[in-house]
Amino acid sequence: MTLADTFPLSAETAASRSTPRVRDLRLDFFRGIAMFIILISHTPGNFLSLWIPARWGFSDATEIFVFCSGMASAIAFGGAFARAGWLLGSARVAFRVWQVYWAHIGLFIATAALMAAIDHYGGYDKNYIGSLNLWKFFEAPAEPLMGLMTLGYVPNYFDILPMYMVVLAMMPLVMALARINRWAVFAFMITVWLGAQTWLMGTAHLAFPAEPWSERKWFFNPFAWQLVFFTGFAFMRGWLPKPPVHPALFVLAAIVVIATVPLSNIGVRAIEQDWFFTTQAGNPVIDARLALRPLTDKTDFGLLRYVHFLSLAYLAWVIAGDKGANLLARGASLPAQMWDIIVKIILKVGQQSLAVFVVSMFIARIMGFIMDLTGRTTGIALLVNLGGALVLVAVAYGAGWFKSQPWKGTAA
Repeated sequence: MTLADTFPLSAETAASRSTPRVRDLRLDFFRGIAMFIILISHTPGNFLSLWIPARWGFSDATEIFVFCSGMASAIAFGGAFARAGWLLGSARVAFRVWQVYWAHIGLFIATAALMAAIDHYGGYDKNYIGSLNLWKFFEAPAEPLMGLMTLGYVPNYFDILPMYMVVLAMMPLVMALARINRWAVFAFMITVWLGAQTWLMGTAHLAFPAEPWSERKWFFNPFAWQLVFFTGFAFMRGWLPKPPVHPALFVLAAIVVIATVPLSNIGVRAIEQDWFFTTQAGNPVIDARLALRPLTDKTDFGLLRYVHFLSLAYLAWVIAGDKGANLLARGASLPAQMWDIIVKIILKVGQQSLAVFVVSMFIARIMGFIMDLTGRTTGIALLVNLGGALVLVAVAYGAGWFKSQPWKGTAA
């Protein structure tokens, strides 16, 4: 008896074996954009972070990264379930979780060592270990080290990969539910998300502790963030139909995105500068933002973040064209050729997102340290950001080269 006999294929799965999926350029393009935004936002004191999407609306690059990762996982891992069955598909996911786990451990150790080296050899006024709140790890490392290896100790700066691991670990269950009925998948997604909502339950019943010496929870609750991951997964697997390109939908999405600007971080900053009207009772915009905070919470992935991201994603999806046709200029002029080169570079960065993400989190601290030494004038900040971006591009092409295993096709 084979594994296929033990776990028979559904009609949908059998059909997917004979229908190869063409990779959508939009997937890698927007994931590549997210990588550059993540680098900017994690660089301390970076003035460019004032212009990232998170400042203009409820959602940010994290949603882009997680949503696109869900889509990419549908291709990479969903295809494994279709070709090899549920058991081997689950093994494929477990192997990826294993890879991400060690990437997380390596990132933490490398970054902590960097902060310790700067503090030890630099003699600067700023405490870099303290800037990441790593006091406990260096003062009494036994408990934090055990927590690090078991994911019971997850400092805020190092919280995206643990969230990603847990969401990936849910995939075998989701694929098993999909064999029963795709509506069972959606019921699972909604139920788990509701269990992670603090505003609804008074406390998040589904949450992980971030450290053993306090009540703090993971900043990114995976039970909440699985909603956007599996939304992307469902679109790519065909469980959700792709939305139609319609002017009314485009206008509605644009209204949602524009209407949230006054309630965004940039809107609040404008209010604080008296750009908006104030009354003796306070400012209604700030009051509204405070009232909506449970629905925009990042830890619990509030509902309005979801609505804002889907609206923004729809606009980007339509503007980019079918399978990203509008992303490539395909022209003979020099500007068109330059644009095509830029797009291809962004695509490469998006294709190697794990390697790029890990390096970006590390060099972001180096970039912040450089600007601590040299100052944060506009020119210096732009040069430092350009240097960081070039490092990400080099990492993407280097990772792609190693993955191609060129030595296999080279004669001695």
